[in-house]
This record gives sequence, structure tokens and C-alpha cells, in this order.
Amino acid sequence: MKTLVQKFNAAFGADMGGPVIAFVAVMLIFGLAADNFLSMATFGSVAFQLPELGLLTLAMLLPLLTGGINLSITFAANLSGLAAAWVLQAHGGVDAPASAFLFACLAALATGAASGALTGVAIAYTRAHPILVTLSMMIFLRGLGEFLTRGGDVSGFPAYIAPIGHGSVFGFPIPLLIFIICVALWHVLLVRSKLGFGLLMIGSNMEAAHYSGLNTRKILVLVYTLSGLMCAVAGIIMLARFNSVRVGHGESYLLITVLAAFLGGINPFGGFGRVLPVFVALIVLQLLSSGLNLMGANQHLATALWGVLMIVVMAARTLASNYRIFMRKKA
Repeated sequence: MKTLVQKFNAAFGADMGGPVIAFVAVMLIFGLAADNFLSMATFGSVAFQLPELGLLTLAMLLPLLTGGINLSITFAANLSGLAAAWVLQAHGGVDAPASAFLFACLAALATGAASGALTGVAIAYTRAHPILVTLSMMIFLRGLGEFLTRGGDVSGFPAYIAPIGHGSVFGFPIPLLIFIICVALWHVLLVRSKLGFGLLMIGSNMEAAHYSGLNTRKILVLVYTLSGLMCAVAGIIMLARFNSVRVGHGESYLLITVLAAFLGGINPFGGFGRVLPVFVALIVLQLLSSGLNLMGANQHLATALWGVLMIVVMAARTLASNYRIFMRKKA
């Protein structure tokens, strides 16, 4: 058994063990307990629902790896979606040409990047705690969005946008394809780029990273700017999926993005983590949500379970870490 575990860790990494075990457990439990869980309808539903949560989790991932957090991701995504919606409305709404959608996407990306850059500058140059800065940004974005929309939503977009949220290419959902491309980009960024190395160094030890010659301020600004860009991509997907934009959409996703990151082996204090285990963890959580829906669980109960699951995950990781330390001392 020990040899099997060692081979698995060598092939996939030790941080992949938790998500894989959780995946097997969810498939077994709901496969037996819920009717039609192991069906193409369930997996198709997961494939279309996963991307928006997944993109927001990617937006959360980079700040977490630096030892920070971004509490404003959902409102940054919604405000980016609003920027795109206003551009489309200004160019005819449902009759807007394809060129207007291009400008709408650019407006969304610029909005997301700007919110992330402002957050990064505040964190990098004031050394204020990321929780306080991103909480302030969350409140600001929410208030700004509600002021501009008067608490309502913006809807009525061209029909050619709908396939981005609902369409398929050779049977493969377009939003899932976009999400997988973003996962690949984040994987390359963390594994192959200087920025990936730098942000992990910052997460491990900010002072050591600074004295080793890294421009920690520049890295932090880039990290939160990229986080904002990923929020914008999520906002565009949500606009296409729901054919409307509302400031408060997806507020419950915030907790789940943090849960997915921790279930995927991300160190809550920064400095260590990979994208692929987080990707598996997202699939697990989406399958869990679908299984609960099939069993008729109340949505509020499901939300409560996310909180309980986060506590369980953190407790399990702490116990596993203490056990490894004990075994090393014993050896």
C-alpha cells in the first residue's frame, strides 16, 4: 500500500491525493444514493455549470499563492460584465454588430484589470493586509455597481452571444473549452514563467523574496491585475450564459472558490500549490452540488455544507501535516 501511494505521489504529486479520493467518494456515494447521477444529463450539466465557478477560482488562486486573498472576485466579474453590457446596449442592444461585442469584451477586460491593478497597488505599496484591501474593494465595486444599475439588471443582448454560454463544438461545451484554456495558461504561468516563481517566493517568505532581488511590489500588482482579468473572463461567460448582468450574481461562489483551492492542496499561507489538483477539486465540488440537487437537498442546506466541508478539509490537512512531522521525527 505504501509503495502504491509513493508511486501515485511520484506520478501525480502528493497534492493530487486529496482531490482524487474526494472524487472517488462522491462518485460512489451519489452513484448509489441519487437516481440518474451517473448519467450524461448530470455530466452535461456539470460541464456547463463548472466554467464560471472555475474561472472565479482561477482568479482567487494567484492571490492565495502569494499568501493573500481576493474577496472582490465576484463583484469584479459582475462589474466587468456590466461594462460589456453597456457597450452592447450603446451599439443597439440585441441588434449590436459583432464588432461591438469585440469592444464589449475589451471593455470588460479593461474593467477587470483596472479593479485588480488598484487592489494590487494598494496591497503592494501600503502593505495593508489583503483581506482588508480586497474587502474594501468588494464593498466599493458592489456599491458602484448598484448605484449605476439602481439595483436592477441589464439584459437584451445579440443572439450570437448565446453560444458562448450555451453552445458546443463537436459536442464539447464552449464555456468549458474556454475554462480549460485558462487552466492551461495558469499552469504554464506557474510552472514556466518568472512571475510564477516570484509569486510562490513571495508566498513562502516576502522578506526573503525582496532581499533576493525580486521586485515584490511589481509582482503583487501583476498578480492582482491577472486576477482581475480572469474575473472579467468569468463576467463575459456569465453575461452570455444568463443573457443578463446583475451586480449580486454569484455571491455564494466566493466561499466555494476558497474551498476548491484548499481542497486542491493550496497552502492557505501561500508559497505552494498547483493548478491541476484545483481543477480536479472543482469537478468534485460541482458533482457534489449536482448530487445534492438530485437528492432534493435545500439550496440553503447545500450552502451550509460548503462551510462544514471547508472546516473538515482544513482539519484533515492539519492532521495530515502533523502526522508527517511526527513520522519524520520518529524516523
